[in-house]
Amino acid sequence: MSKPNHYNMNEVKIINDGEKFAHVSVGKLNGFDGKLFVKEAAGSTSCEISFGTLPAGVSVPFFHSHKENEENYIILSGAGRFQVNEDVFEISEGSVIRVSTGCDRNLKCTSTEPMTYICIQAKEGSLGGYTMTDANITERENML
Repeated sequence: MSKPNHYNMNEVKIINDGEKFAHVSVGKLNGFDGKLFVKEAAGSTSCEISFGTLPAGVSVPFFHSHKENEENYIILSGAGRFQVNEDVFEISEGSVIRVSTGCDRNLKCTSTEPMTYICIQAKEGSLGGYTMTDANITERENML
């Protein structure tokens, strides 16, 4: 069974990588089409990051929930509606939506322009230290 054209996979390009980093690209987000997962190309071990675009009037073709991972959606452009179980609310550029495990979710583009978003999926409750509680200021030659 073929998927609708708006849900075709695009390509992640590996720009360069080293022992301790990976640099990948999904290309320009303006005009981006479809859904793209970057975990494998980037070699991520802590989360899955995906990029998605929904054309005007289109929703993700299914509801879904996760057993262990929460999701954080960041709306980059466009506007729409988001549903978590029976709660429905408006979203737009700049919206950040966190959805816990065990909740059905879906989103729909209601703007005339496509809605582009990032979704970050990570194990619920796993974040320990973060920002400065997990950072060390280090001395190093700045080669930028």
